[in-house]
Amino acid sequence: MKTKTINFKFKRWMMAIALAVVTAILVVTVPAVQSQNQPTIKIDGSSTVYPITEAVAEDFQKARQGAVRVTVGLSGTGGGFKKFCSGQTDISNASRPIKDEEIQACKAAGINYIELPVAYDALTVVVNKQNNWVTSMSVAEIKKIWEPSAQGKIKTWNQVRSNWPNAPIKLFGPGADSGTFDYFTDAIVGKEGASRTDYTPSEDDNVLVQGVARDKNALGYFGMAYYEGNKDKLKAVAIDNGKGAVSPSISTVQNGTYQPLSRPLFIYVSSKAVQRPEVKQFVEYYLTNVGKLAQEVGYVPLPAQAYQLAMNNFKNNKMGSVFVGRETVGVRIEDLLRLEAR
Repeated sequence: MKTKTINFKFKRWMMAIALAVVTAILVVTVPAVQSQNQPTIKIDGSSTVYPITEAVAEDFQKARQGAVRVTVGLSGTGGGFKKFCSGQTDISNASRPIKDEEIQACKAAGINYIELPVAYDALTVVVNKQNNWVTSMSVAEIKKIWEPSAQGKIKTWNQVRSNWPNAPIKLFGPGADSGTFDYFTDAIVGKEGASRTDYTPSEDDNVLVQGVARDKNALGYFGMAYYEGNKDKLKAVAIDNGKGAVSPSISTVQNGTYQPLSRPLFIYVSSKAVQRPEVKQFVEYYLTNVGKLAQEVGYVPLPAQAYQLAMNNFKNNKMGSVFVGRETVGVRIEDLLRLEAR
């Protein structure tokens, strides 16, 4: 798979230099008033969706030759919705559908939104590259490690499988504001938010990557792009859902065999923000180019028809969610996009 190296610290540093150069040129070539009034699109939310939106934002800004500024934060899906539903951002990245309490928060603040799926993710369980005993795990074994009752009890690898070493398991995972945390606990433990808490949490997946990469006995989970960008340091664990061990990949997500950790990823767009031409242009650019860019940064593109339906929903200003409260596993995303929004 063609991937971009996901080293955000380096990339942000390089982008800062590039933006500094662009700014210097603008100061010389355009009036000061115009540079001060540069339109800005504010985006925050899921660290999983961050690489996709960052790639789109980077290309969009280049295409507009610096005429529009796009900022992308990564405070987690839940943290992003808090900002979005209080009117602080124009677009919210989300690795799960919006929750009922978030819908109510947006409603109370008068924030209407358009829900747009943008890619698939294979949520990936990883171990250190030097780990020579784990190649696959069953859903039951992963649950045994992460369920709340494991706290203070499941401490070593041989407690999970007897022929694994008597060595401490060092756990790394998303924080409670993360949509990845919500999805993983629901899919693996059976209840959203149900997890042991004696692990190292972070809303920044780069921190989790570094944690697992530094410890031979570590185990963690996050979006597939962060694994794809760090294959030299990490090893993906194949997941056995009762039908044999399956590794995360484009093909296993698209054919539905990588279960239960395949999921759609979203952006939510404020209907008020869409009234600004730069936001409308950015979202149309996003939906037109995200299939290619998502794959480049390590995710799985949606079917072409799904992007066309999403574009139609956006242009028709279709408010609300077609995903919240509905079963999505095994359901074609194109069929969901045709449903009435809630």
